[in-house]
Amino acid sequence: MIISRLFYPALALICGLHSLSVQAQSTKAPEKVFRYAMQSAETGFDPAQLSDLYSRILTSNMFDSLYTYDYLARPLVVRPNLAAAMPDVSADFRTYTVKLKPGIYFSDDPAFKGRKRELVASDVVYTYKRIFDPKNKSPSVAGLREEKILGMEELREQATKTGKFDYDHEIEGLRALDKYTVQFKLGEVRPRFLEALTDPGIFGIVAREVVETYGDRIMEHPVGTGPFKLSEWRRSSRIVFVRNPNYRDDYFEASPPADSALSQQVNAQMNGRKLPQIDKVEVSIIEEAQPRWLAFLGNEHDLMERLPAAFVNVAIPQNKLAPNLQKRGIQMQRSPLMDVTYAFFNMDHPVVGGYTPDKVALRRAISLAYNTAEEVRLPRRNQAIVSQGPIMPLTRAYNANTRSEMGVFDRTKAMALLDMFDYTDKDGDGWRDLPDGKPLTLEYATISTADYRELNEIWKKNMDAIGIRVEFKYGQWPEQLKAARNGKLMMWSLGLGGGSPDGAGVLAVGYSKSIGAQNYARFKLPEYDEIYRKINRMPDSPERTELIEQAVKLLVAYAPYKFVSHRIGTDLTHPWVQGYVRNPIARDFWKYIDIDVQKAPKP
Repeated sequence: MIISRLFYPALALICGLHSLSVQAQSTKAPEKVFRYAMQSAETGFDPAQLSDLYSRILTSNMFDSLYTYDYLARPLVVRPNLAAAMPDVSADFRTYTVKLKPGIYFSDDPAFKGRKRELVASDVVYTYKRIFDPKNKSPSVAGLREEKILGMEELREQATKTGKFDYDHEIEGLRALDKYTVQFKLGEVRPRFLEALTDPGIFGIVAREVVETYGDRIMEHPVGTGPFKLSEWRRSSRIVFVRNPNYRDDYFEASPPADSALSQQVNAQMNGRKLPQIDKVEVSIIEEAQPRWLAFLGNEHDLMERLPAAFVNVAIPQNKLAPNLQKRGIQMQRSPLMDVTYAFFNMDHPVVGGYTPDKVALRRAISLAYNTAEEVRLPRRNQAIVSQGPIMPLTRAYNANTRSEMGVFDRTKAMALLDMFDYTDKDGDGWRDLPDGKPLTLEYATISTADYRELNEIWKKNMDAIGIRVEFKYGQWPEQLKAARNGKLMMWSLGLGGGSPDGAGVLAVGYSKSIGAQNYARFKLPEYDEIYRKINRMPDSPERTELIEQAVKLLVAYAPYKFVSHRIGTDLTHPWVQGYVRNPIARDFWKYIDIDVQKAPKP
């Protein structure tokens, strides 16, 4: 075989180029991937249309709010995010003027037709107007309506009449003063309005052209200015996010409390680092606790957020990390959650609803007959405390010394109430009937997962003991949530996370204008509404605290809810995860996390 002399230099050149290519690939930094699982499916990615925790975790990391909470500071401290500084607030707490940071860009999207799209003040105006657009059916509208943004209510009413919301109509209460300045003017004194500017999960700023491009499909097309953007979505299964290349220069800065060794350590390790520190986030939806736990043990996930109660005795016996997990370098964080779990009674339902003494007695009897301490001890494995009402721990309104009927288990009193109002067994079948002789049956909505089944057993056991039938109506989380908002469920149990360090915001569960949003019980009481409005207008004071207590007493007395517990959360992370600290409110934690690729398992 004859080979040209020219072949050898060419071959050498090719080999040299290949060698350089291999060398370049080998020196490229390995991809940092953060992986974890959520226990319930997302409903979508449009902030204006969301209320559920799981979707809000996802949107919080794709969108930005004007303000945020310091990652490490305790008590919680608000700090600027999209805003250049804290707002200029008028002396009467009715005008809030916010200056935006220039040079903040949305992630790239075809809706922008190939140009870089800067976030400006008009985007803030549009975002908050969207929440008032009746077409969007925003669960956040009830809370924002309370803020009395001047002119917004009239704009919403006009849209209700015409069927079209006029986004171009300027109103006094929400204006872009210039390219980077937005001003809110309120019809009432609102000392805590700043808190309505802090949640990127539901107040994340959007671009008008994106919403108009995708129309009814906007829940599938999130485009924000946050550190991550959606890359892959298999509904209710797997969601992948990647670093947003347009994300601004953002650096780790926090104020750790002096008495927290963990926060001090994280701050020392992360301070000054450019954010985000990871390249990709992979989120799995695993509803059942066992496969979620096994996936974490098998190094498939980096974070076990909220350790399932079923594995508490295995993972943290006596609330200490098990020796086998310690040997693996797994880290534990355990802290009370700013939350409350509860069961609601649909006040419009003919069986459990109503405000007459007999209906109030029925709900009170059911609440008294439910052994909350048993739920805390068994299904929750002592990872909760008995609730005395809706006010959550870690908030300024919470008083650990409060006691009410909500925290009482008294089966004898429950049966006496039922007998007094003629909820008795009239046909001799062993089950109580309504006063008119019709069967008394509770239809209790639930989810078909192991943790819910354990809770169901407690409900059935306690209702059986007083002669009340319970029928469980199974469904998926998003469907049950939709049905609850529309008043289609008789009863359902769920949890509510805090959105403010103030704590009084949870009282929206009883506010009549929050029906279809936070008020799943559809509770309507003028006296309560008046107290609720006063609370929101008043600055922090002993007088305001007294009104909060009055509102709680009304909820306890009428019993539209059975407030059950405040949970204690335990998060576990593998040793290659750096920077993770649970924040009681903020859900935009992905950007603060780093992955030590030398320790992490290789893909």
